[in-house]
Amino acid sequence: MSRIDAKFAALKAEGKAAFVSFVMAGDPDYETSLAIVKGLPAAGVDVIELGMPFTDPMADGPAIQLAGQRALAGGMTLGRVLEMVRSFRVDDQTTPIILMGYYNPIYSMGVERFVAAAKDAGVDGLIVVDLPPEEDDELCLPANAAGLNFIRLATPTTDDTRLPAVARNTSGFVYYVSITGITGAASASAARVAPEVDRVRKATGLPVCVGFGVKTPEASAEIAGVADGVVVGSAIIERIAAGEDTASVLAFVKSLTEAAHGA
Repeated sequence: MSRIDAKFAALKAEGKAAFVSFVMAGDPDYETSLAIVKGLPAAGVDVIELGMPFTDPMADGPAIQLAGQRALAGGMTLGRVLEMVRSFRVDDQTTPIILMGYYNPIYSMGVERFVAAAKDAGVDGLIVVDLPPEEDDELCLPANAAGLNFIRLATPTTDDTRLPAVARNTSGFVYYVSITGITGAASASAARVAPEVDRVRKATGLPVCVGFGVKTPEASAEIAGVADGVVVGSAIIERIAAGEDTASVLAFVKSLTEAAHGA
């Protein structure tokens, strides 16, 4: 059982939804980013998604795109993302970490080298937005063979014909994108999301986490009431971009996690 599987099993036993946070590795700088990441578990975060900065994202809204640009300007690389995970693991061996991003940096490093380095650093799973199921041989299958969960996205346009392909070789959980469009562009609606979560859950047998439109504690509680987990990224990153200190960012995260866990 992976750390991700264990976390969802424990939360299910407690009757709680998972809270998943996304932050961009290296934003606004390496040291501040690492301090925020290290503080997330104490703020109640169950699963950490760590962004791999990339110059040409396709699904990210302005907040996350700018976070990636700040990280790259500060010298962040895929190697340094893995270094950050290793530093986190010195003090925390239980909180799952997922790397989220695009295939180009992984391809540039080399799949075999990346998968081995990610596993060695303490990474638990991957979300690679631009690799569809038809390309599983590229990264998904090598990652699975190394014991890394490969987490797939489902969207409002993923119909019942497409869902079996999404479920194939997917593990850990399914990330349901609550809106059509980019991150942070609109607000998620529990009324619209609830039947879709049930549909995806039945088709895959996996927990379903909802993101791409959760910005407030109220929204976090609302979505956590209908899903197995809630994902927040842009709202956290906007606070970092505004120059809030680490304590203030983590206090905001705690308000989101408490809302989700209390739903």
